[in-house]
Amino acid sequence: MLRGTIALSHPVNVLRSIETRIESLVEGVFGRGPFRSHVQPVELARKLAKEMDDHKTISISRVYVPNEYVIYLAPRDREQFASYEGSLLTELADYLSEHARREGYSLLSTPKVLLEEDDDLDVGEFGIATRMVQARRTREAEEPQMVEAEQPSATRVFKAPVAATAAVSAEEAEKLGLAHEPRAFLSVGGKRHELSAPRATLGRSRECDITLEDANVSRRHAEVRHENGAWWIVDLGSTNGVEVNGERVDRARLNHEDRVVLGQTELVFEQPG
Repeated sequence: MLRGTIALSHPVNVLRSIETRIESLVEGVFGRGPFRSHVQPVELARKLAKEMDDHKTISISRVYVPNEYVIYLAPRDREQFASYEGSLLTELADYLSEHARREGYSLLSTPKVLLEEDDDLDVGEFGIATRMVQARRTREAEEPQMVEAEQPSATRVFKAPVAATAAVSAEEAEKLGLAHEPRAFLSVGGKRHELSAPRATLGRSRECDITLEDANVSRRHAEVRHENGAWWIVDLGSTNGVEVNGERVDRARLNHEDRVVLGQTELVFEQPG
């Protein structure tokens, strides 16, 4: 079993490896001038990961994300993938699996990616629809079934059948009293901020949950996240980075009395036992 920093960095390396494989599928095709306006496979991979991040649902102890993704392309864009569409979809699904593993998300099944054409899209444009699907076996058939749910969107969206472990939205979890997080705090310059939501952004911008008056701090510098029973600090691509107990990190689990430095500002994480 891998331990220490090697184990922590492995998912990042896997993501980069998958991105490289996706790029290699079309090497020499999209690099030429006439095709520069077409949708790029790596762009699809990154947008799919963002859709996963944006469509989380919270259950009692897990953060669930969609496991089916439909990409809508203009017909001329899809033509570019005709000779390797199957391989590309496999690589995109692998990319989503590793992204979910890295972020600590829960999936109802291995991610599945599909391609569809949409005549209303122009070359270079694409849309993504997500679904959360849970297989359910019946006596009549062994094929999975899905329950359709209405959503305020032109895209049809499905959700898993209700079960003991079914995911609920963050709003529903809050109404049911299931979304209470363990009490945790960040202290900055003697001021204590309670982490009352699963995520809190830190930065110089007034739009952040915790605003830091420090010229060396980026506008959106970092984010504190509660995932799978633990709190994490995640660098949001800041200029000067994040340190935890004197060590530079991109992502790190926080423990009681850990000291986090953003720019020249020190924060103390507190989670009383």
